[in-house]
Amino acid sequence: MRETAPDLDARLAARLAALRMERAWSLDDLAGASGISRATLSRIERGEVSPTATQLNRLCVAFGWTLSRLMAAAEGEAPALARAADHPRWTDPATGFSRRAASPPGPGLRLELVEAELPEGAVIEYETPPVPGMEQHVLLFSGGLDFSDAGQVFALAPGDCARVKLHGPTRFASRGPGPARYLVAICPP
Repeated sequence: MRETAPDLDARLAARLAALRMERAWSLDDLAGASGISRATLSRIERGEVSPTATQLNRLCVAFGWTLSRLMAAAEGEAPALARAADHPRWTDPATGFSRRAASPPGPGLRLELVEAELPEGAVIEYETPPVPGMEQHVLLFSGGLDFSDAGQVFALAPGDCARVKLHGPTRFASRGPGPARYLVAICPP
């Protein structure tokens, strides 16, 4: 049965709190490492607010995890067969960006596939990659997408694929028509 967004948000909040506790960090420690205020971190961990994609990226950088790894940990154990109907979809409350772990990370596996949709006109920016040198391929299915890594911009049309090793800020901007639907393949170094 497909998990609802509030269930996933609650599991994500619990996982983020557990990661902080595993490191014996205070909220102030995590605030310093992530650049997110202590008050906001507290509200995220208590499940009072859903973190934005930018906030999740900052937390992943602080913990040294990929977003897919974090989401997979919140979603539960990854089966060998990933049926689309069984995977929860997470939506960024700030941008409408939605993601589904099409092939989440699992024990002994490094490659991750993420299905994503970014509404026309929406932009997601990440200040730094969660894991420097992480390999990322972005394959656009529909719409128009400007994807950039460390200032290099790739104007993608349907069928185009950009591939990079992330070393700096990244940006995803949906230019239309319609939402940008794309697949991201991620492989940590």
